Amino acid sequence: MATKVRDWIEAVGAQTTFIEPGSPWENRYCESFNARFRNELLDGEIFYTLREAQILIERWRKHYNTVRPHSSLGYRPPAPESIVPVDRRPTMH
Repeated sequence: MATKVRDWIEAVGAQTTFIEPGSPWENRYCESFNARFRNELLDGEIFYTLREAQILIERWRKHYNTVRPHSSLGYRPPAPESIVPVDRRPTMH
């Protein structure tokens, strides 16, 4: 059925406005992210529990979004964490 619909759309000269399944060239951002996620985390880990997977994936996500340099940003991190040192010594007035 889907093939007939696509054929009809093409025959009338229209175009679809969705991303075809299995068409990475139509959604480069997601495909790039998925490839990095797989290469940088999933291919190098074995998750023994769901909780372990959640912790490691969250750690990778924070690193990806704050520390890891991105080529599209001139090899700068997208949202670097700012660290403001706090002097916790008691002050004397």
